Amino acid sequence: MRQTNCCGTGSKVGTDEGYELVRIEKAKNNCRLCDDYAERQKAKPVAVMCCEGACLRGEIARKAANILCHTLAPEKTARICLGGAFTKDTGQRDLVRKATRLIALEGCFINCSSRMMNGVIDGLEPEVILVDQLYDFDRKLFGVEEMSAEEIQSHAGTVPRRLPLDTASVKNHPSKYQVS
Repeated sequence: MRQTNCCGTGSKVGTDEGYELVRIEKAKNNCRLCDDYAERQKAKPVAVMCCEGACLRGEIARKAANILCHTLAPEKTARICLGGAFTKDTGQRDLVRKATRLIALEGCFINCSSRMMNGVIDGLEPEVILVDQLYDFDRKLFGVEEMSAEEIQSHAGTVPRRLPLDTASVKNHPSKYQVS
C-alpha cells in the first residue's frame, strides 16, 4: 500500500449517497488457524461480533464478547474475528453470514462492527446491543487508562448477564438493547 504523506494513503476514499467508499487490499495470505477455528464453530447457533475499538467502551464490549463466548456459553456461541470477517471472504465471514442468530455487541452508538459487516454482507440484520447502556460509569471517560482494569473487567462481566435470552426479548424491547 503506498502512502503519499503521514496522513494520506494515495488512494481515493470518497462518499456515495450516505456511504463511505473504501478500498481494502485483498489478503495475499490466509491463516489456517483462523479457518480451522471457523470450521469448528460453524455448528453453533449464535455468532457474536463486537466493537474492537481501543477506547474504554470498545474494550468493555470486547471483553464482554469473550466472556460470553468463551466462558458463559461456549457451546452455543462463536466469537467472530471482526478484522478477518470484514477484510476477507473466508470462514469468519461465513460464520456471520450463516449464523442462525447474530449478535453485535457495540461499544457505543457508532455501531462500528454492524456497519462494517453490513458493508460486506448485503441485508445483514444483527441484533445490535449497545453495551455502554448496560452498565453504569462516568460517561465523560474515554480512554482505557481512565478506568482501573478491575472496574473494566467488572463491567465486562456484567454485560453478558444483562443480554436478552432470546430473539423475542430484543424484538419486544428494542430501545433497551439496540438502536431503533
